[in-house]
Amino acid sequence: MKSVVYRVTGTPEVLELVERPVPEPGPGEVRVNVAVSGVNPTDWKSRVGSKPGDRLAFAEVTPNQDGAGRIDAISPEAAELNPQLEVGDPVWIFLSQHGRPSGTAQEYVTVPVEHVVRLPDGISFDIGASLGVPAMTAHRALTVADGGPSRLSPGALAGRTVLVAGGAGAVGHAAIQLARWAGAQVVTTVSSEAKATLARAAGAHHVVNYRESDAAAEILAVAPDGVDVVVEVAPGPNAVLDLAVLNNHGTIAVYANNGGDSVSFDVRPFFTRNLRFQGLLLYTVGEDALQVAAEDITAALVDGVLGVGEAAGLPLVRFPLEQTADAHAAVEADVVGKVLIDVA
Repeated sequence: MKSVVYRVTGTPEVLELVERPVPEPGPGEVRVNVAVSGVNPTDWKSRVGSKPGDRLAFAEVTPNQDGAGRIDAISPEAAELNPQLEVGDPVWIFLSQHGRPSGTAQEYVTVPVEHVVRLPDGISFDIGASLGVPAMTAHRALTVADGGPSRLSPGALAGRTVLVAGGAGAVGHAAIQLARWAGAQVVTTVSSEAKATLARAAGAHHVVNYRESDAAAEILAVAPDGVDVVVEVAPGPNAVLDLAVLNNHGTIAVYANNGGDSVSFDVRPFFTRNLRFQGLLLYTVGEDALQVAAEDITAALVDGVLGVGEAAGLPLVRFPLEQTADAHAAVEADVVGKVLIDVA
């Protein structure tokens, strides 16, 4: 089979297309014939490591956490753990490479059965490969608020206002769609009119261009009682804005450090309004939270949520498997849209 690997950390040039034997699923694993591999910022960051040339925990690593395809083989233990999965089922994969060398940038991948989810009928592999890290991160961000729901479903966020920072990104796109599906009023910030168009297509009720307006005033004009949850990608640059628009018991759910590693808040308004600064990382959030997210995301798919493509607010940027290095470079350069690799 064709597989993309790297043996040391570094630039996209460390990625190499090679031939490898088709792997056999181990205990508790399934083998998936990958159709589409999704690329996320975490993938290129893992490839870069702390510095170029670092040795890896494995002799070689295949990148990319997310993907979609069809089940090709199921170990007996996996069949016992999830008897509903069958060979030939279309599935989406999440966290394939975490703690393992086997990512989705290859024709066949073995994955723990817990991280393989059947795609509902009619859902494309493009959508499946675009879920994983973005949708599960968005789900977690929307379910950690003080007094908020721990699960998402229609009406779960009714009466609440969600502010999505960076509504044109993959996580922002998923957060807009999931929050609206769950009944929230959704406000998002963007940096250009082109990105505003995408955020509106994703379903945001109100879009604020923070470079051209008083963002706090615009947000409070549509949410005079304040925002309940901020899905935050850039906590440092956005700290003042977040503090200005959060209501009592509001939550800032932080999933990235775009724009810097430090955050500064005025302490008094932070504690007098009982605000929560909540970090989240899928790798350490716990298996129970991942399974809950997978279930809710699948329910949203059945309801027609989480579509991809420009008309749905998330343009697709495609590369063939042999151009995986270019796909990583595109994500690293903050290309607008979802980067997918056509494997099959």
